[in-house]
Amino acid sequence: MKSIDIGITNAHMQSVASELAKVLSDEIVLCNKSRNAHWNMVGFDFYSKHKLYGSHINQLNNIIDEIAERMRCLGHYAPSTMKAYLGLTHLSEEFSLENNSDGSVKELLSDHESLCIILRSIIKPFANDYQDAGTSDFIVKILSMHENIAWQLRSHIDRKTDA
Repeated sequence: MKSIDIGITNAHMQSVASELAKVLSDEIVLCNKSRNAHWNMVGFDFYSKHKLYGSHINQLNNIIDEIAERMRCLGHYAPSTMKAYLGLTHLSEEFSLENNSDGSVKELLSDHESLCIILRSIIKPFANDYQDAGTSDFIVKILSMHENIAWQLRSHIDRKTDA
């Protein structure tokens, strides 16, 4: 590939691409877990959860594609095997709870919240340490999507608060 001259050093692009590979892997695993919930949902609210998870899968698929394309913009290839994803992800690919309404919502909520924490932790390093404001802004967009999905999932949990 030709040298890329976009104001980011090759070493910084490599570091950003390595972090993006982890984010991509997390997104792939979460998308697959969402697909599992979508396909295998059981219970009285099957239809509403089936539609909700289908919507989340579409959002995740779009983000997955954008992450891989961002990596290519930086001159690096995106990982593309399940073995690679499972070696890079922060998430477990398996459900630890039942794949019913309550279990799947709690499991997916936990994963989305975990990704919010991970994504938030790399925003400043991308901008400050690697001089890559573009990827930093891109991560903010992904973070916002996960926060929104987490809110949607949280809204399905019957929580009693002291407020």
